[in-house]
Amino acid sequence: MKVLIIGGGGREHAIAVSMRRSGRVDELYCVPGNAGIAQIAQCEPSIGVMEFDKIAAYAKEKKVDLVFVAPDDPLAGGLTDVLEAEGFRVFGPSKRAAVLEGSKAFSKDLMKKYHIPTAAYEVFHDAEAALAWLEDAPMPIVLKADGLALGKGVLICNTLEEARDGVREIMQEKHFGDAGNVLVAEEFLTGREVSVLAFVDGKTVKPMTSAQDHKRACDGDTGPNTGGMGCFSPSPFYTKEIDAYCREHIYQPTVDAMAAEGRTFKGVIFFGLMLTAEGPKVLEYNARFGDPETQVVLCRMKNDIMDVIDACIDGTLDKIELQFEDAAAVCVVLASEGYPVSYEKGFEITGLQNFEGKDNYYCFHAGSRFDARGHIVTNGGRVLGVTAKGSTLKEARGNAYEAAEWVTFANKYMRHDIGKAIDEI
Repeated sequence: MKVLIIGGGGREHAIAVSMRRSGRVDELYCVPGNAGIAQIAQCEPSIGVMEFDKIAAYAKEKKVDLVFVAPDDPLAGGLTDVLEAEGFRVFGPSKRAAVLEGSKAFSKDLMKKYHIPTAAYEVFHDAEAALAWLEDAPMPIVLKADGLALGKGVLICNTLEEARDGVREIMQEKHFGDAGNVLVAEEFLTGREVSVLAFVDGKTVKPMTSAQDHKRACDGDTGPNTGGMGCFSPSPFYTKEIDAYCREHIYQPTVDAMAAEGRTFKGVIFFGLMLTAEGPKVLEYNARFGDPETQVVLCRMKNDIMDVIDACIDGTLDKIELQFEDAAAVCVVLASEGYPVSYEKGFEITGLQNFEGKDNYYCFHAGSRFDARGHIVTNGGRVLGVTAKGSTLKEARGNAYEAAEWVTFANKYMRHDIGKAIDEI
């Protein structure tokens, strides 16, 4: 097969590595890709993920058999529909289905209508109405920009003053662009956060192994929200009992609800969960693989990823038994100092060769490129996702932090407490 991956981050690098393990992929392409992906695929950095016509033309030129649309923006924008109209086989939900992530107000209303457990909420289209409602709202409270905001459009406000500032930031000052035209104000939930990615074929849902992301920029879960500073899998807090509850009350009902709404979902649903004292509740949905969850989940999957992709597209997922290694994985993100607010890029990355030939160690590129001299340099806030496996979470974490020292660049920054929660077990 000839396969084209759309995207250029750590998630896409992990997907590309999984595809390279498949015996069914002969040629691999990526738009736009990055310096890491370029070592295992042919990249076309001149095409952006939202340039649908150029992507379709490139896919035709390369005569690809499958297009895997990985990021949120092109999914919400309808790239799957455009490519399918051109006759391509595509993995990723349609525009109508991707609204599950594209609009938080839609997803909250869906959960309310179909009795899927989630936090209490209110939706506002006007900043003055939101500010008036806040006067009597319990604190802390969570404010979310309705649309896509690179995983950063969520503010946890501990006081009324913080909440007022949050409304202004999202709806009036437009810190997250048009994503903040509509605001969702949500009850603050407490408990353990868990992420579960699941393959979906429109009617059947097959959850993958669990994971836990670390969103805050700094140690101790402080600092601004980011796209994710690290991750571990599996979550020891996601028990068999919790899994059974989620399958019955969250996963299958969500897939059934989307079908009932005429928005049949095929692809991957990311279930962001909070394990509260009252039981698991949905924090958010994503309509695709998460980042950096993908890095710690796919490296443990035993199945040929192409077999699972085919089953999702063809509606035969019920015939697939997902299998994962009885091991653990931890990802530590190496970021540019100052991320996610302000940072410099263009610094040379050294030491990447230290990962060559080492089983159970991975260096997934998130923000990298080649400079004019052909050297690999930083090209984003999140630069690398150093991932390692181990027989236990503690062993995997030790391996990941050891490997994080193998590479260097001028403004390298990382959290030092990824997976710290496992010490409490």
